[in-house]
Parts: sequence; structure tokens; C-alpha cells
Amino acid sequence: MVLALFAAPFVQAAPQMVELTQVPCQFLESEHGIDQGFKSAKIQDCEAINARTGDERLARAVVLKLKPGKTVFRVTNRNVPYELGFWLRGATLISRTTLPSVSGGGLSTGKTQDYIIDLKPGEYVYSCPLNPTPDYRLVVE
Repeated sequence: MVLALFAAPFVQAAPQMVELTQVPCQFLESEHGIDQGFKSAKIQDCEAINARTGDERLARAVVLKLKPGKTVFRVTNRNVPYELGFWLRGATLISRTTLPSVSGGGLSTGKTQDYIIDLKPGEYVYSCPLNPTPDYRLVVE
């Protein structure tokens, strides 16, 4: 019985898991699972598409709401013909200095990769700079 009392503080909860799927110029889950059907052979294609449609899509996008703590973002490149990445950071210039951030690349077509972060309360945005997507919102509370 005494051992159980001492062991309890060392038990860690499993991390939150967030699965995200990238298709050309968007994250599917962020846009209610709707594939907009964009075609992209290079970064500039998505830049042009998002210049035309990004604001409207963001206005309808899902705002992810998560609890603080260890979180795994499992990101998949589905049918984007060039290497992708993932970038999660504070939503403002000030919060980028106070909130944790995670980023990385190497997501070739069909590949899935995990990005691990210890989320703190605050407002974040996430996107892919290599498959330019809108800056989707995430709130941790």
C-alpha cells in the first residue's frame, strides 16, 4: 500500500493525439473533412489558391480546442507531390516568444510523421509553409 502512494505521482497520462491530413493547400480536418479538390504541383500554386480562397475558408474552419499537456500531432501527406512540413506556434508575435512551438519537414507523399509538444494555455496557429495552407487556429485551455 505504501508503495502505491509513492508511485502515484510518477504515473503520466498518455499524450493527446491529434491526427491531421494534408492535401494540396489545406489540412482536411481543419476544413470539416472537406477536400476542396485543389491541384498543386509547386508552392506557388497554393499561394495563389490561398490568396483567392484563404480568408473565406478560415472563416469557416474548425478551431481546435485542446487541453494543456503533452500532445502528439500526427501529420500525413496525402497526395501532395512535393515534400511537406508542419509548424505550430503562438498566434501573435508576442505569444511566439512565450508559447512553445514545434516544426519540421520531411513529409514526402504518403508519409506520416509525429510532432510532439507540451502545450501551454493560449492561442496558437498551425500551418505548412511548404504546402502553403492558411494559418488554422488552435486554442489551449
